[in-house]
Amino acid sequence: MLNKLYVKDHVKNAILEDIGYGDITTENLADENNFLEGALNTRSNGVLCGCDVFRTVFETLSDKVEIKFYFKDGDIIKKGDKIADISGPARDLLMGERVALNYIQRMSGIATETRKYQDAINPYPAKIVDTRKTTPNFRAFEKYAVKTGGGALHRFNLSDCAMIKDNHIRLAGSITNAVNKLRKNLSHAHKIEVECDTLEQVKEAVNLNVDIIMLDNMPVNVMKQAVEIINHRAIVEASGNVNLQTVNEIASTGVDIISSSAIVAKAPTLDLALDM
Repeated sequence: MLNKLYVKDHVKNAILEDIGYGDITTENLADENNFLEGALNTRSNGVLCGCDVFRTVFETLSDKVEIKFYFKDGDIIKKGDKIADISGPARDLLMGERVALNYIQRMSGIATETRKYQDAINPYPAKIVDTRKTTPNFRAFEKYAVKTGGGALHRFNLSDCAMIKDNHIRLAGSITNAVNKLRKNLSHAHKIEVECDTLEQVKEAVNLNVDIIMLDNMPVNVMKQAVEIINHRAIVEASGNVNLQTVNEIASTGVDIISSSAIVAKAPTLDLALDM
């Protein structure tokens, strides 16, 4: 999912941001013939994600850095596990350490949080998906982490799917007006999703044969009624008030998709360390 050219370009900019005009500490302490060996270790349990990105950071700095991973993306890791061995020129290892850790800690944290949510909806078949509430210019990495953690992906950007939200409905005057306007201009390849707050809106969306109906911040009992009204005539997405305490009950209503910004926006970084 992560294009290598995109990753290389992103990593290069991240390194330039961190190094600035030079690492005045490392470059004045380390000679060219100084080498270091180290290990990437985990201090907490979770789902590993971002191995290739971690490697790309050091490969960008030097072709003399060697990394051997003992786990791969998607693997469950436990506190105390050694994730990888690393060796190479001291300057490059020390200059790349923080950037590489930032990537893999953030991505592993999101993958771990996503897995918690996906596990929490058992035994129901619904899928946990992300939202567009992501870190600017880091969306591709965060969405990859969601996928690695066992979740599914919502639209990547505004051009992926036509999603009619409450403000769009106000702009158009009604759901019907909005859907009819969009159908005149959209490609056949684009789906239409409508955000509904009430059962009346759900009925209107169903009659328009839209592809996806989002049940926004509905109480669980109302959500169940909405699922019955839709009756498999559209993909049903639940959104709003989704957390680890509520997600199983939401899944029990029969919705197909449960979208949550929490799996990205509120995911803590996983505690990993590069010990030299």
